[in-house]
Amino acid sequence: MKLSTREIIMCGLFAGVTSILSQISIPIPFTTVPLTMQIFAVALSGLILGAKNGFISQLIYILMGIIGMPVFAQMSGGINIVVGPTGGFILGFPIMALVIGYFSSKFKNTIGIIIGMVIGLSMDYLIGTVMFTFITKMTFTQGLMACVIPFIPIDLIKIGLATLVGSTISKRVRIEAKSC
Repeated sequence: MKLSTREIIMCGLFAGVTSILSQISIPIPFTTVPLTMQIFAVALSGLILGAKNGFISQLIYILMGIIGMPVFAQMSGGINIVVGPTGGFILGFPIMALVIGYFSSKFKNTIGIIIGMVIGLSMDYLIGTVMFTFITKMTFTQGLMACVIPFIPIDLIKIGLATLVGSTISKRVRIEAKSC
């Protein structure tokens, strides 16, 4: 797989955007999962960069965290975060970006993009909950109650905002790419 210089820069840029937005973090008292803007960043990367590059940008983000850079929520990093109880949500980010990127390329209308956003978010929820329940020995329902259900309304707002912002940015990025 060969990437252009522009694609490499954009993938790195969105790994950085995800790193920065991960620091907007609010600990929630009744769950181990903090409220962050990561979902917004992942959704933007899939919508703006497309399936392949959105996936790569999130893979870069994860690799930066694994090697110890403090890019995860609350300035954390290291493999222990990725293999910990909430690591599945992070591991789901590339898949989420891939799904959103796929839908945004196939369906240029807002409804198609939102469907892709919801499916991508659901995939992240599934991967994260499965890993959480495996590590904590909770039931799947308990995992959903701890890690997913409280976040659904807020995450739906985030993907709605990502759709609005991302659609505008992706039009600008495409225009800029044509003029280069």
